[in-house]
Amino acid sequence: MAYREKKIDHTLIDCETINKFVKRLGEEITRDYRGKELYFICVLKGSFVFMADLVREIKLPCEVDFMSVSSYSGDKSTGVVKINKDLDRSIAGKHVLIVEDIVDTGLTLNHLKSLLTTRNPASIGIVTAFDKPMRRRVDIHVDYIGMEVPNEFIVGYGLDLDGYYRNLPEVVVLSDSDED
Repeated sequence: MAYREKKIDHTLIDCETINKFVKRLGEEITRDYRGKELYFICVLKGSFVFMADLVREIKLPCEVDFMSVSSYSGDKSTGVVKINKDLDRSIAGKHVLIVEDIVDTGLTLNHLKSLLTTRNPASIGIVTAFDKPMRRRVDIHVDYIGMEVPNEFIVGYGLDLDGYYRNLPEVVVLSDSDED
């Protein structure tokens, strides 16, 4: 499918709001893990922008790694989780924080957390920029939440539609209309 730009209907979350919750999360995580080293796992691709901002707010020694998992086609969850890129290093004995862009159904994150738990980390937590609890299909605890968002399809700040719109600095809702 060729890229066809959709119009932005409205901005849902501005840059200032994002910066504030990223700073708050960095302070909370730094406080909660004081005296420990952290191993951040960025869930690609959507989380890379949030992860970069978040780790700059962490005042502890930390490592960063990346996993690529998929369960979406366009704007719909398929329910099938596929690991496209696994971790580069062992997480055994490490304090792990999975960094997600958005948690909605919880299916992908539940599968990922179960998989990583079998690798014997010292602890495993979850941090997400955005949370859609009304879409949950599984019970998954998220330790750190930037902010709750309404049940709308959103893009920007790493979130995409078929790979596009990740570069927007704010979070927006796209128009349903294809009119110019």
